[in-house]
Amino acid sequence: MTRRAVSFGAIAEAYELFRPGYPPTLLDRVMAYAGHPVQTALEIGAGTGKATRLFAQQVAEVTATDPDAAMLAELRTHVPAGVRTEQAAFEELRPEETYDLVYAAASLHWTQPEGRWPRMAELVRPGGVFASFGGPLRPADPAVEEAVRTVRAPFLDTDEIPSPDGTPPEHALQWPGTELQQSPWFTDVRQSVVERRYALSASDYLGHLSTISAYLVLAPAQREELFRRIGRVLPDVVEMEAEITLHLARRRHEP
Repeated sequence: MTRRAVSFGAIAEAYELFRPGYPPTLLDRVMAYAGHPVQTALEIGAGTGKATRLFAQQVAEVTATDPDAAMLAELRTHVPAGVRTEQAAFEELRPEETYDLVYAAASLHWTQPEGRWPRMAELVRPGGVFASFGGPLRPADPAVEEAVRTVRAPFLDTDEIPSPDGTPPEHALQWPGTELQQSPWFTDVRQSVVERRYALSASDYLGHLSTISAYLVLAPAQREELFRRIGRVLPDVVEMEAEITLHLARRRHEP
């Protein structure tokens, strides 16, 4: 998992090009949950700033953090000038200040489980909000998904990230909601789904796969052969299903 977590910097431009952005509905839900204007926000694992630019529309002071210099360099070319950046992994952040909102866009699963929630609580001001959101992106057509899975099988069992705490996908409450419910630092845990669908050309779908860590850690020759095989089974246009699961929680005033 550590190797996969640090695999993105080499493909920062492709990540920006092929990964989808986040819809305004997501921002609306986070702000409605907060219940008041959010003045300061800290982003964990900001990548190229797909979520940063959305939250910067309503948050006066956004600090975007990421452990990879190349990802942050790409981010700075796309976000408002007022966004602060810091090259640091979540575990390296120092709670020199607290924030109204701390959020992680498809990045929380890369953080270390030991001490995750006490550390998070040090960053969120009492009464403030923690938000985590993301989800798998897959072909909407089951036949296309099965065809891709079949040709991928000799190379990879799956290209998705397993639930960090082992919660089965059929459970009503998913991770990190499961851990947030057990944490003495957070309360009012909520889970909701934001619908997101879009279409990609076959070549752009392969471009999207080239930004997924499971493929990035394959040997180059293996990856090239796998993409060649996947390309053969794709339609000209790949309809994508990309639901976003949003988890929200509020920092308790006292643990």
